[in-house]
Amino acid sequence: MMFNFIFRQSIGLTQKLLIWNVYRNLFVGSMCSSESEVSKAAKALKNPLKPTIFSKILDKSIPADILYEDEKCMAFRDITPQAPTHFLVIPRKHVPSLSDATMADTELLGHLLQVAKQVADKENLENGYRIVINNGPDGAQSVYHLHIHVLGGRQMLWPPG
Repeated sequence: MMFNFIFRQSIGLTQKLLIWNVYRNLFVGSMCSSESEVSKAAKALKNPLKPTIFSKILDKSIPADILYEDEKCMAFRDITPQAPTHFLVIPRKHVPSLSDATMADTELLGHLLQVAKQVADKENLENGYRIVINNGPDGAQSVYHLHIHVLGGRQMLWPPG
C-alpha cells in the first residue's frame, strides 16, 4: 500500500526519498533509540573523574570498529547507527562537552572536523553527510566526552530535532 505509492514510476526520486523519510520517521522512528537517547541524556552525569565508554574505547579496553586514529583523535563506527553510515570522531584529550572547550582547544576542534571529512571521503559519502555535536542535556548529550557524529548514506530531513 504505502510502498506501492512510494515506488510508483510517476513520481521522481526526490519525492520518493521525501515520502520514504516521512514514513520512516513516523513509523520506524518511534521504534528507534532517539527517545532513549534523550532519556539517557537526562540521566547522564557530567563527572570528569569517572571513565566514559569513549575513554575505554581509546584505551582499547572496549573493542570498536576503528576507522581512523592518530595522536589527537580516533574515529569509529557507532554501535547504534542512525543512518547507513554513522561514525564518531572523538579527541584523545578528555573534553567533556563542546561548552567545556577553550581557546586552547581550537586547533584540536579543527583537527576533529578535518578527520570527520577525511573518514567521510573514505566511506564514500560523496552525496553529503550530517555532522552533529550533542551538547548538554537539552542537546541530548548522553556521554560526557566530546564527540562528533557523522551520519550519511541517506537523505537527512530538516529540521533535525
